[in-house]
Amino acid sequence: MFMKKFIAFSVAVMLAAFLPGCVTHNKDLVGDGPRKSPHKATINQNMVLEIDGVKIFHVGFDVAPLPEALAPNGKNGIEELHDAGANFLQTGMGGAPWTEQSIEREQRWQDVAAKYGMHCWVRLRELGSQEPGHPEKEAMLKRVVSRFKDHPGMGVWNSVDEPEWGKHPVGPLVRGYQMIHELDLNHPVSINQAPRGAVESLRAYNVTCDITGADIYPVSYPPGTHSLLPNKEISMVGDYTKTMMEVAEGKKPVWMYLQIAWSGVVKPGKTLRFPTFPEERFMTYQAIINGARGIIYFGGNVSKAWNVEDTTYGWNWHFWNEVLKRVVEEIGEKSPLYPALAAGNSKLPVKVTGANNVEYCVRETGEDIYILACKREGDTVKVEFSGMPPVGGEGEVMFESSRKVLLKDGKFTDWFAPFEVHVYHFKR
Repeated sequence: MFMKKFIAFSVAVMLAAFLPGCVTHNKDLVGDGPRKSPHKATINQNMVLEIDGVKIFHVGFDVAPLPEALAPNGKNGIEELHDAGANFLQTGMGGAPWTEQSIEREQRWQDVAAKYGMHCWVRLRELGSQEPGHPEKEAMLKRVVSRFKDHPGMGVWNSVDEPEWGKHPVGPLVRGYQMIHELDLNHPVSINQAPRGAVESLRAYNVTCDITGADIYPVSYPPGTHSLLPNKEISMVGDYTKTMMEVAEGKKPVWMYLQIAWSGVVKPGKTLRFPTFPEERFMTYQAIINGARGIIYFGGNVSKAWNVEDTTYGWNWHFWNEVLKRVVEEIGEKSPLYPALAAGNSKLPVKVTGANNVEYCVRETGEDIYILACKREGDTVKVEFSGMPPVGGEGEVMFESSRKVLLKDGKFTDWFAPFEVHVYHFKR
């Protein structure tokens, strides 16, 4: 949704009301040119999405810019997101039903996704739930899936949104899930939950999807109103990621929705507030450290959160340029860290002593060892990492200029302030 001309923008805004996000994709898979052939998406033993055998850490947007819209730098908006390292865009219908017009609109999304090496994550909404006795609804689901299942821009199907919170019956979702896979065995189906419900009530929906996850938006006034739990700090992202990992039982990937803007900061009586760069970075890494295999940034299309330039271009480019682009550049496909994000967890016996609120995960790719670590709220602390291979040398602290840590006898130390993230890189 970003037009240079105000009149064109007005058209974009009307369309945007009905458009959920689209999807970006992996340069290792597609190269610099557009994709022209269909592909197969699977989930590997580490709960990582693979597309034609290439491991994908999902970095996407809900809702992304409109297909033809421009970013303020003159690039196509989807191209701008892709060039920073993103790979998925949520598309499909938002609050409106699927129609002939929305099918043609999805065609435009799919085409632009393929053009810029991205993948669409298609929001089926009501079509994902199929009760017997509704032949028109069934026919529309079959039509949508059949039309796009072989499109080179197709990535993942998304079913009914937040079904546990909405008390949506499981049976029709199972039937919809089965119908999708009868037509398309090459693309998984996902479901996103609200930050509500208990593990058992959420787990009941596992039979309706191949990928699960939840949205959680902690930044608001007062803090933490999106959650009903006692923790109102931004570390609630880790809490909900852990919950969804428990829901998934190690059998499904968990993808987490994080915040650009949401209703809790734009409704009447609310105070507009965005995450800062350190907050967005912390929430992103905390979700990854606690098991997320995909991150979705929600709310770039929320017009009440736009400034004047955003209104001209139809998306929250101010937040993108000030905060989010830097985060995506760290975790996206162009980052040297990206292979580690799509790798399985290491079996190295790494431990942390000196604090009980430093969370971390260890990944290995070839000769490279990565430790992703973050600290929750509390005091600034100095901690020791141990259990590394017993070799000496320095480790790089990625994304922190030229900072190093000294590894000796399999150990090193470092400081952590509240909500601080460090990413360590060692060579064997």
